[in-house]
Amino acid sequence: MSSSYGGYHSQSYAPSAPEQPPYSNYNHTSSSTSNSSSSSFPAGTPQDVIRSFQMVDRDRSGFIDERELHQALSSGFHHFNFRTIRLLFFLFKNPHQPLTIGPKEFAALWSCLGHWRGIFERYDKDRSGKIDPLELRDALYGIGYAVPGSVLQLLLSKYGDGSGRRVELGFDSFVE
Repeated sequence: MSSSYGGYHSQSYAPSAPEQPPYSNYNHTSSSTSNSSSSSFPAGTPQDVIRSFQMVDRDRSGFIDERELHQALSSGFHHFNFRTIRLLFFLFKNPHQPLTIGPKEFAALWSCLGHWRGIFERYDKDRSGKIDPLELRDALYGIGYAVPGSVLQLLLSKYGDGSGRRVELGFDSFVE
């Protein structure tokens, strides 16, 4: 299965992984630095997405950096750690301006996170706001990944604090 987010094409081997966002015309043509960044959002972009972008685009350049992306996502979804922000930034950055994300990339990222939020909530069976090891196993299996227990433990160890306590993932770690 091939999907495209923010103009990037990636192979997804998980049959139930989030699909391409509904507003999928994310072609990177000439970039405009107009003061009205809403005009360069894809048609059908929800107003709350546009407002989130505009609120953090302090210089009104029509592009945002990592810090501004952190502000936008942390107010709209969940508090994201900077490691996750850097990953998302790398995946969705504007190829013509590699240190920024424009409206099209932001809309694609926001839509993708919405899909992942749906998956997170579907598998957070106890509604704790965290994904425990069994819920993670079920979520990975549900999107097409049959992950052996040893690999699952290795994955979870990346997010542990070394205390030996059971690791639970928040939304940002789940996305990462």
